Amino acid sequence: MIVTSAVRHAAAGSAALLFVLPVPAAVASPAPTVSSVSSAVGEPTPPVRGHVDPARLDRSGVQVQPLAGAPRLPSASALSWVVADASTGEVLAARNAHRKLPPASTLKALFALTALPHHDASEQHTVADSELTGIGAGSSLVGIKEGYTYKVSDLWNGVFLSSGNDAVHVLAAMNGGWDSMARKMQEKARSLGANDTHVVSPDGYDAPGQVSSAYDLAVFGRAGLQDPAFVRYCSTRYADFPAGSWSYGIANTNRLLTGENGVDRYPGLIGIKNGYTSNAGNTLVSAAKRGDRTLVVSVMNPQEGGGYAVYEEARSLLDWGFEAAERVQPVGSLLPERPKAEANARAVAAGAEAGTAPTGDAGTKAAPAKGTPSPGTPAQNAPARNAPASAPSAKEAPAQEASAPGDPAQGAPARAARTGDDPGEAAAATAPDPSAGLPLGLIGAACAAALALWGWRRRSGAGDSARE
Repeated sequence: MIVTSAVRHAAAGSAALLFVLPVPAAVASPAPTVSSVSSAVGEPTPPVRGHVDPARLDRSGVQVQPLAGAPRLPSASALSWVVADASTGEVLAARNAHRKLPPASTLKALFALTALPHHDASEQHTVADSELTGIGAGSSLVGIKEGYTYKVSDLWNGVFLSSGNDAVHVLAAMNGGWDSMARKMQEKARSLGANDTHVVSPDGYDAPGQVSSAYDLAVFGRAGLQDPAFVRYCSTRYADFPAGSWSYGIANTNRLLTGENGVDRYPGLIGIKNGYTSNAGNTLVSAAKRGDRTLVVSVMNPQEGGGYAVYEEARSLLDWGFEAAERVQPVGSLLPERPKAEANARAVAAGAEAGTAPTGDAGTKAAPAKGTPSPGTPAQNAPARNAPASAPSAKEAPAQEASAPGDPAQGAPARAARTGDDPGEAAAATAPDPSAGLPLGLIGAACAAALALWGWRRRSGAGDSARE
């Protein structure tokens, strides 16, 4: 009985003391930071790129920021040109990058980006007479005949190798028609951040109002390098084209790829597309790989050197780009701007890795991942998926909710990571609670005080009984 009473008094004293003290917060596990959540779902946080001023490419003239030891830019007479790293999207140098000019058949690169995914290469199609109407006078042709049956891969060889406008017309008919294809190409251009391009004729034939820019052509080239089928067609030098019961050979008209007509073949060239009209002059978008680096170069309308100057100017710009890649600051980027929420999530992730959290708006420009898809390695070129990376997995979500039931401060960091809220709020939510983790010794002291009180009352009671 004495022991039972002592325990009762100790429990009562401890309860009373703990009742007036702050209740310690749960300390099972802290709410995960953005970086820990990111690693939990297997998505690494992309590196933050150095600042790139997009307005620089809006300026006229040559734009380049050389560092120590950078090679000198070659002389190029083209009205507009761009040299860019196909992996990162960084523009190494440019001249009049956003100048709007007629693109000629380089627009077929955008046509391929838009139409190529919708039909299997082995699919067969019999050409109707209506599909070959409306082809512009003087167009380059691969020789398609109505009533003949062709594989889709044959039609794409006709587009890329012979720059056949007849092949474009047939493929456009297979994808909703001429006007519909023009609208789809326009939408595709905008989705890629190519805002200088206005599509009127999907084959690149001169049409009033039809323009693009060296910047946009480089964007199309870089995007195409992420599609293995696009790469296969644009890098094919020779192919057999069917003609009923027989076939004939066709050669790619890109001289840098084939090394014909006095133009030396460029080592490591991947493609992509050349073009010419009397209004556009010579145009070219090329890509080449050397070691681990792939470059994209677009050249529009050289003013000197004759019909093959476009190839030689592209060659000199490619050579310069490979030599200068680590010795210049980028003057722009081929990557489109990302949504504001993604930019905020990346800013929070960067702050968490650095041990600090940003307190303001991260801005609307995304920090492109260094490992963005590389032309020779399509998988690397996929944009970093930051939104999934900043959301906890299904297994983690209940655990972090259970760490502090009913305490809104503990759940706030995870919500900020998922919704792209102000990163300053996420930082405040992760600040430590000064009342968390009361020492167990204080609880022990409460028990000891309760026992001492009980002992004192026992002795006092015994003395009173003796006096009575």
